[in-house]
Amino acid sequence: MKKALLYSGLALGAAAVVISTPAYAKDLGGPWSKERFQIRVRAIDVIPDVDSSVNIGGEVDADYAITPEVDFTYFFTPHIAAELIAATSKHDIDYTGNVDLGKAWVLPPTVMLQYHFTPDNAFSPYVGAGLNYSVFYGEDTASGFTDLNVDNGVGYGLQAGADYWINEHWGVNLDVKKLWLNVDASLNNGAIQADIDMDPWIVGAGVSYRF
Repeated sequence: MKKALLYSGLALGAAAVVISTPAYAKDLGGPWSKERFQIRVRAIDVIPDVDSSVNIGGEVDADYAITPEVDFTYFFTPHIAAELIAATSKHDIDYTGNVDLGKAWVLPPTVMLQYHFTPDNAFSPYVGAGLNYSVFYGEDTASGFTDLNVDNGVGYGLQAGADYWINEHWGVNLDVKKLWLNVDASLNNGAIQADIDMDPWIVGAGVSYRF
């Protein structure tokens, strides 16, 4: 319910800005336009879509986390850009749905190569594909267990989103990413081992600034 309310609020807020703002057609010019850099700040919900196998049977799961995200985009041409995404989130990890194993932080820097369909229009949708390297740190083992460890992992991802430009520099953004990420985890000094497909959805909304 809380996630549903968050999405509704973000969507309504973005819609209100779009409805109340006259369309703005910006001219990026050619590939050597001055407006080749873009920064976004988003609120994102990281929603793991977990599939796992555990050496003692059962399964491992991780909860969602709401966190800030910052990304930096460079336009090679008005249509082609590369985006570096930076965020970190903390997730509860449990076993068979009701046994708390602990918590872990993940730092998943991701690089996306994007195609922007209508870069000169107020409404500017895009798609992207890229690679992710997830660094897990700050593991905190729950009472009754020892030595929770989650290995780092390499994955790939897809992205779809849109900017709506309010003026020459400022806009609002909606964005959805899907990452495919496989990691190994262990507990109790390796006595319990799990092979985990995290595969999170990342849903976000925020503001864009181009310069």
